[in-house]
Amino acid sequence: MTLKLDNVSKTYTLGAFSGKTLRAVRNVSFDVRPGQVVSLIGESGSGKSTVGRMILRLTSITDGRISLDDEDITTLRGGDLKGYYRKVQGVFQDPFSTYNPIFRVDHVFENIRRSYFPGVALSEWTGRLETSLRSVNLDPGLVLGRYPHQLSGGQLQRVLIARALLLDIKILVADEIISMLDASTRIDVLNLLAELKARGLGIVFVTHDLSLGNYISDTTVILRYGAVVEMGATEKVFGDPRHAYTKSLLAAVPQLHHRWEDEGFGDTSMPVELPTARGDAPKLTAVEPDHLVAG
Repeated sequence: MTLKLDNVSKTYTLGAFSGKTLRAVRNVSFDVRPGQVVSLIGESGSGKSTVGRMILRLTSITDGRISLDDEDITTLRGGDLKGYYRKVQGVFQDPFSTYNPIFRVDHVFENIRRSYFPGVALSEWTGRLETSLRSVNLDPGLVLGRYPHQLSGGQLQRVLIARALLLDIKILVADEIISMLDASTRIDVLNLLAELKARGLGIVFVTHDLSLGNYISDTTVILRYGAVVEMGATEKVFGDPRHAYTKSLLAAVPQLHHRWEDEGFGDTSMPVELPTARGDAPKLTAVEPDHLVAG
C-alpha cells in the first residue's frame, strides 16, 4: 500500500481582511512504500509538520494530490474517511497532551473500540489490546489501569503507537515523537519504529534532528520554506549533499568528539553571519534518479 504526494501545496490566508497569504508548503512530492521510512527534515517553519497534518487530513491541501493506492484521500467522506484512518494514523510530539489526566490511559483504547470494534466481545478485545501493547514492548499489567502521570513520556508514546497498531495500519505519521523524550528512552522508540518498518509498516518520520533521520530513514526529504530542496536515498543525501542548505544543516550538527571552542565559536571577535531574507522557493532539477536537488 503506497502513499503518494503529487505537487502538494498549502496556502494560508493571513487575517480576514488583509488579503495577504502565506504559502507554507510548495509543490511537495514523494512516495512512502511498505516497509519504508521517509524522513521529512527541516528547521522550524519548513512545512514538515504541515505536510504530516495534510496526510492525516487534519489540514486541507490547497493544490496537488495525496493518494493511497491511487485513491485521492481529499475526496473521502463518512465511512470512506473512517476506512482511511484504519490504514493511516499519526503520533505527535507531546504525548501528555493526547491524554486527559482525569482518565486512565485505557481511555484512549476505549475510543478506538467504540469507533471501530463495537461488536467485538470483551475477551477478544482484551486479547487484541494485550497483543498490541506487547508488540511495542509494554507489559499490559504495568500500563493498563494507570493514569498518564504514572507513566514516562516514552511509555505514553508507545501506548499511542499500540493504539494505532490496533487498527492494522499501513502508514504511520510520526511527527517529532521523540523530541520531548530523554536520551535514555529515545533509542527505545527509534528501535521500535525500526521493528515496525521490518514488519512492513510505511513511516513518515518528521524531525528537525538530522542525526535521527540518518539513523532510521531510507529516504530523506530536506524542506526549506515549504519546498523540497533535496531528496533521495538517505546515505546519498547525508554522504554527498548537493544543496547548500543541506550542507549547512549537516555542518551545524554538533560533533561528539569536538567542543564548541575548538570550532572557534568561543571567539567573540569573529563576525556573525546573519541569515538572508526569505526568498522564493527554488525549482527542483534532477541530479540522479533518486537524488533531487533544488537548482
